[in-house]
Parts: sequence; C-alpha cells; structure tokens
Amino acid sequence: MTALDGITFWHWFILGGVLVVLEMVLPVFVFLFIGAAAVITGIMVFFFPAIGWEQQVLVFAVLAVAAAIAGRMWVRSRPTATDQPALNRRGRQYVGRVFTLEEPIVNGVGKLSVDDTVWKVGGEDLASGIRVKVTGVDGVILLVERDG
Repeated sequence: MTALDGITFWHWFILGGVLVVLEMVLPVFVFLFIGAAAVITGIMVFFFPAIGWEQQVLVFAVLAVAAAIAGRMWVRSRPTATDQPALNRRGRQYVGRVFTLEEPIVNGVGKLSVDDTVWKVGGEDLASGIRVKVTGVDGVILLVERDG
C-alpha cells in the first residue's frame, strides 16, 4: 500500500482549484484547461471510487493533454480583434510607407533609416537618395521597390 492509494475525488477538486488560481496569477492560459481535466477526473472518482490511483493518474494525464490541445485550438480559432494588428510587428507597420534610401541597394541588399532605427532592405539595386515604398517584410528585412 502506498501513500497514493488514498487519493479521493477531493484531491482532484483541490488540484483543479489550485490550477485555476494559477491561471489567474500566471499569464499562460493553459492551467485552466488542465484544471478542468483535474475536476473531470475528480467527478469520475466520485462516481467510481474503487478506481486505483494508477488509473486516476492515467485518466488525468490523457484528459490534461486533450484539454490543453483543445484549448489551444479553441483560442487560435477565435483571434482577438484589435485596432492595431501590427502593434508587436514593427516591420509590418511600415508596409505601404515611402522612405528615402540612405545607402544604395547593392546586390539586393541595402539600408534604410526609419525613425530611430536602421533597417536592412531588400529589393532591386537602387542608388542612395531614391524614394522607395515598403511592400513587405521578410523577418527583419524590409522589402522595398522604387516609388512611382
């Protein structure tokens, strides 16, 4: 007989409550689903108290993985609407804007000063001083083309 033989439905309910409280404290949005798996395991143990701790842990593990995957899919299917979709994507904020090249684009690579930052740019070879329009972003490289 081990210490785990005494696991009851209350233990699962308490674990579920602790995980929900962790969800409120930590900004990860995964403990809620794992907490739900613990509560469901507790409900199962309430109705079937003769289940051994090994089966309880197995059921909890399967439910926790399934709940975490289902929760992630649910969150991804409902993106948060925002009035600034490029807020944390600095390069995307510059798409469509026109700037003057500070350094020429040679062999498809050049540099451009935007506000307080120097960006690498990619595009057709152009001389410095030419106005370019940002058409896209590839990682940390602004993709540009001649304006006009």
